[in-house]
Amino acid sequence: MSRFLADRFQSLDAYTPGEQPTDMKYIKLNTNESPFSPSPAVLRAISEERVRELRLYSDPTCTLLRQRIAEQFGFEKENIFVSNGSDDILNFSFMAFCDGNRCGVAFPEISYGFYKVYAELYGVDAKMIPLAEDFSVRAEDYLDVGRTVVIANPNAPTGIALSVEEIERIVASNTDHVVLIDEAYVDFGGESCVELTRKYPNLLVVRTFSKSYSLAGARLGFAIGSSELIADLEKIKYSTNPYNINRLSMLAGAAAMEENDYYMANCRVIEQNRAYLTDALCALGFEVLPSKANFIFARSDKIGGEALYLELKRRGILVRHFTNEKIKEYNRITIGTMEEMQILVQTIEAILKENER
Repeated sequence: MSRFLADRFQSLDAYTPGEQPTDMKYIKLNTNESPFSPSPAVLRAISEERVRELRLYSDPTCTLLRQRIAEQFGFEKENIFVSNGSDDILNFSFMAFCDGNRCGVAFPEISYGFYKVYAELYGVDAKMIPLAEDFSVRAEDYLDVGRTVVIANPNAPTGIALSVEEIERIVASNTDHVVLIDEAYVDFGGESCVELTRKYPNLLVVRTFSKSYSLAGARLGFAIGSSELIADLEKIKYSTNPYNINRLSMLAGAAAMEENDYYMANCRVIEQNRAYLTDALCALGFEVLPSKANFIFARSDKIGGEALYLELKRRGILVRHFTNEKIKEYNRITIGTMEEMQILVQTIEAILKENER
């Protein structure tokens, strides 16, 4: 850290992304990426001719991409905001809808790490609400909370989801504040509350192309909400970086919307592989939380969370371990191909047997 860094940022606890090591070839089950390739339409869209057009600025209005998303979800283009990954939309939302002087923010104590980072970054008073004993988010904790509300549904890293009815209770009780529902993982078995945005002008639903649409490297996300909320986000975007989505990512996202069925079929495979891994780990004595995401959250009394993470890494398998005291015995494991899941189970079984000696 240099002596020139602004005082307000010196104590900032930055987000720690998942490992992307290059020292050896790993089975990567630590960052919730899709094991499937982007659809054929996406591969066709990134042509040599389109690459040559990178000399030109991208369309700041993202018209084609917004229109394709609107058509897919049955909304108007004015209800769609797109940006450089859902993290970018979360960033803009904290800027737009959380005010250190006017209102704070409420979100689960154990959830996506960026919520706390953004609150600290913008000096927003954050109420971090503990999860229930079973690691679920309690809807009643967010009723009439008097703050902007941010909830990942399904939650991360637990994978546990709220129902649409529970989300509606939260939104309806906070009509004077924005409720942001982060649906990064909803396509893997959760219930989307997108339709509620037609009824509640204070609801913003944030989605990503990184998980179910196999485009983590394209850095592309979108939000659905009232035209007024979308206009607020556009104002922040045009005040910071109007060309924040590159030409190729826009093309990839628009093409992906054309083949939505391909991606949803892949999500169903992920669900099947998740069920296999859950059953296999439970048979080995693990506790596995009920996940509706493309990952599971698991612990064992036979080996500590960090010890299992390190031993798997030594053997070429990456999972995600967190040091938070309340969840340090758990590991978050991305659901990959069936072959990867079988290798993981065999490796864990071998580790447990060695650990017994």
